[in-house]
Amino acid sequence: MARANALSIAAGNAALAPLGLRVRSYSVLALAAGETRPSQREVSDHLRLDPSQVVALVDDLQRRGLVTREPDPRDRRANVVVITAPGRALLDEARPAILAAERELHTGLDDGERRQLTTLLRRVAFPD
Repeated sequence: MARANALSIAAGNAALAPLGLRVRSYSVLALAAGETRPSQREVSDHLRLDPSQVVALVDDLQRRGLVTREPDPRDRRANVVVITAPGRALLDEARPAILAAERELHTGLDDGERRQLTTLLRRVAFPD
């Protein structure tokens, strides 16, 4: 599993490089584009990253104008990560690149195997 994860991240990073993104920053943008605005703690928990790593990722994305931080209405001590219009546009451009990288990784699998792999990995990643 570790090798498959490393291959997946390397392929994703290569696909995102022309857009100035890496898998981790893409993941933060994707979370920020969701229906609920995630707190930095929620981003940290979801991505299994140390909070200091999330701070650095959000700092970089904010410097680039791709996200903003706003006070969390549920907890005034925390911030939520909010995607900006340029961030959403970049995310929309990045999604096809990530999907192409995933398809390339799965070239040795037929459609049924691909679906089964996706189902099993979701169960491992999101056991609830």
